[in-house]
Amino acid sequence: MAASDTPIEKVKSVLDDPSARAITRVYADGFLSAARSMGSSEDALDEFQSFIDDVMKRYPEFARILNSSIVSRDDKIDLIQKVVGPFGSKLFTNFLCVLAKHERLGLLPLILKESRSRHEIQQGIRHVKVTSSEPLNENAVERIRSSMKQKMPFEPVIDLQTDPEILGGLVIQVGDTVYDGSLATRLKKLRERIGERTLNEIQSGRNRFSHIEAN
Repeated sequence: MAASDTPIEKVKSVLDDPSARAITRVYADGFLSAARSMGSSEDALDEFQSFIDDVMKRYPEFARILNSSIVSRDDKIDLIQKVVGPFGSKLFTNFLCVLAKHERLGLLPLILKESRSRHEIQQGIRHVKVTSSEPLNENAVERIRSSMKQKMPFEPVIDLQTDPEILGGLVIQVGDTVYDGSLATRLKKLRERIGERTLNEIQSGRNRFSHIEAN
């Protein structure tokens, strides 16, 4: 759900804004608050996800128009009301119009991601991405889930993926925090330590040789 997945014009410049994350959180909190007042955050998030997947990604020209710096705010709002209004909820349609008014439609994918993350935290759960070199069996997954549950203040939801390049071990990601216990990383650190030790030995040898020459 990265912003680069959506072929729109302004995403890069918007995401380069150092305050983008703070702005994203403000809109995510506003969206979730409005959704709760209407009765269901889950339904609102599902509609948000559907808009990204079924509209923005499937119809890139529509996405480009919504994020174009050439199209006026009023024209974008009018387009949203005509295209989204008849099919989407009033809550989501109004939310898109607010984003259009403030030129923040380029943050849609990030707002969705932040909204899901903050909703999960409120529900006491977090998605945990677990990467292994080969597919894990159910027993291994359950051991990971049980261990995470004991160590973390939330109910972990395990998302599995494989990457042969890590060679072995696990890479576990919770939000922006990565716990890298992969064999590839351990080997890399070992090579670095060996390299540093070798350089130190070479330097030490040079110093002894220089001392002998001086005498």
